[in-house]
Amino acid sequence: MGLNLFVVSTFFAAIFCVVALYSLATDVLLRDRRKLRSRIEEELRGAQRNRAKSSMLRQMSATDLHQLMDAAEDHRTWHEKIRDMLDQAGLTTTPAALYRQMAVTGITITLLAFFIRGSILLAAPAGIALAFVPLLRVRMIRDARQNQLRAQLADAFELMSSTLRAGQSMTQSMQAVAVDFPAPIAEEFMLCAEQQNLGLDPEIAMRQLSRRCGIIELKIFVVAVLVQRQVGGNLSEILQGLSHVVRERFRIMGLINTLTAEGRLQALILMALPPFLLIIMIFLNREYTQSLLDHPELLVGMGLSMGLGWLWIRKIINFDF
Repeated sequence: MGLNLFVVSTFFAAIFCVVALYSLATDVLLRDRRKLRSRIEEELRGAQRNRAKSSMLRQMSATDLHQLMDAAEDHRTWHEKIRDMLDQAGLTTTPAALYRQMAVTGITITLLAFFIRGSILLAAPAGIALAFVPLLRVRMIRDARQNQLRAQLADAFELMSSTLRAGQSMTQSMQAVAVDFPAPIAEEFMLCAEQQNLGLDPEIAMRQLSRRCGIIELKIFVVAVLVQRQVGGNLSEILQGLSHVVRERFRIMGLINTLTAEGRLQALILMALPPFLLIIMIFLNREYTQSLLDHPELLVGMGLSMGLGWLWIRKIINFDF
């Protein structure tokens, strides 16, 4: 009897020790995690507040702001389109810095090609073509960021709908999204909320949000919010319906990508096959390919033809809806 009591007491003491150690470890880890999360949120809020303060919009008059907002997208200059692309990619690079990168890349490639081949006819087109590599890199970053935004929007709208239903304002609901969601949607919504807190007109802040993101789903959201501000209505229900629409659009986009995967793979193979075979033939039969290398204009024609073919295929497999 005494032995059984000792075993039972030891068993419960061991359970108590394990629970105590687990509680202590959890408290320490969660406390550090809460501190880290709080610090990250404060850093994000401070960064977006500084970004909002340094925005050129705060230095513009109300008339200039409304003229800027009313400007049609079709009448934007090349410089403005590049600026919007950089904003949509989430980069702090200025258009002037991007132009310098493109110029340095083009000049460097032109000089290298001229020193290697000794033909300006081959060097100049190669430099001009590869000068757009920095711009293509920005475009790829923008497309990836916009896809992340589309994937986050439906859940973000549901959270905003719940927050508005609880009695909070639009700015507070956007701050809730910034706190509970990761980048990039947290950055954009926090910046929009901070712009409004610093006194920027809500309509201008919302339109700037739409311009910085550059996706049709957020444009629909901004239009819905602005119409609701003018004519009234249940914004919570509007966001709930918009969440469903965004989710369905995202599902259809995934279906389209699946159905066009074969075409995109064929385009990739057709684009990679000629240069790949050319490189193989250079190593296998140098004399056979030397006649082609002696006529760089043929290589330039091949590159231009492949570029036109790529644009044609891209036009077929990519479309808006």
